[in-house]
Amino acid sequence: MTTTLAKIPLMDLKQQYLSLRGELVAAATRVMDSGVFILGPEGAAFEREFGAAHDAPHCAGVSSGTSALQLALEACGVGPGDEVAVPAFTFIATATVVSALGAKPVLVDVDPATLTMDPKDLAARLTPKTKAVVPVHLFGRPADMGPILAVAKERGLRVVEDCAQGHLARYGGRCVGSLGDCGAFSFYPSKNLGAMGDAGALTTADPKLQELFIMLRNVGRKPGGHYEHVRVGHNCRLDELQAAVLRVKLPYLAAWTEAKRKSAELYRRALAGLPLRLPPEDAPGMRQVYTLFVIQADRRDALSAHLTKAGIGNGVYYPAPLHRMPAYQHLGLGEGSLPRSEAASRAALALPMYAELTEESIGRIADSIRSFYQG
Repeated sequence: MTTTLAKIPLMDLKQQYLSLRGELVAAATRVMDSGVFILGPEGAAFEREFGAAHDAPHCAGVSSGTSALQLALEACGVGPGDEVAVPAFTFIATATVVSALGAKPVLVDVDPATLTMDPKDLAARLTPKTKAVVPVHLFGRPADMGPILAVAKERGLRVVEDCAQGHLARYGGRCVGSLGDCGAFSFYPSKNLGAMGDAGALTTADPKLQELFIMLRNVGRKPGGHYEHVRVGHNCRLDELQAAVLRVKLPYLAAWTEAKRKSAELYRRALAGLPLRLPPEDAPGMRQVYTLFVIQADRRDALSAHLTKAGIGNGVYYPAPLHRMPAYQHLGLGEGSLPRSEAASRAALALPMYAELTEESIGRIADSIRSFYQG
């Protein structure tokens, strides 16, 4: 009799939901019973709680991580004719928000091991038009913020941290989102702290930026005003239902993060000796949060197919760097322009990673990878 092994998903949102179902239903019911659905007490409470968890005196909830990035850059004065430095190996929203403001994304290559922005390449690609830099804390690993901040200070640049994958991550002992001028967070459902739909937030220590965030998210309305629109703004507010969901989940985030960090260590031991490039371990003062566990593998596509056939979820993050996507062909950056980002897009493969992942499952994943390389 043949035993069929259960599939191991890349991520498992349903397990998390089932463990919190009662609390989530109660939170949603509380919002519905209140009759307040936009900019109410749930959103205000979540902003206080999330800001406190991330060492941020100010926090503004918005409708998505993409909205957070765009509002951050707009509040920092980015507009037509400006340039903004972003990594070439990232989700495209990091660059599209720059384009949406009429500015030009300047693509920076990444470190081949960490896959985050290379500070030396950043310095080499700046021009007099560069207004800001957006380091991405990719896959839950903080970018090398010390040198990046030094370059930015020397050149007078604003620093907007893309923290979409960095909830509770730390660099130099400080939470990401508190290192630059501001941080932009996403609560897309698959993130370490995920809503039940789109949601995002901005963090900052600058009260002037916070005032701009509040106005920009709410059609340029003066704080406390009703039809007093003091500037052109947007409609990208965090709704009360999503805020209530996030408030249920936030107290569990530290434990979920620790579970993922333990899984990462199990992966390191289980995959030792294989011809793979694993995510580097924490640098001193750093705390990765492993939104994704991304290896770099030769014959990546064949390995992906092998895992899929074995019932093991996996994903390619990301299949092309930004300059090789149709949306940014107009930048005129051909093959070889950003070689480390190009190499990463050929090798990166995400393995299953979620708080409920078991040691047994990690062993099975490792055995499957070992069988691929060793026949």
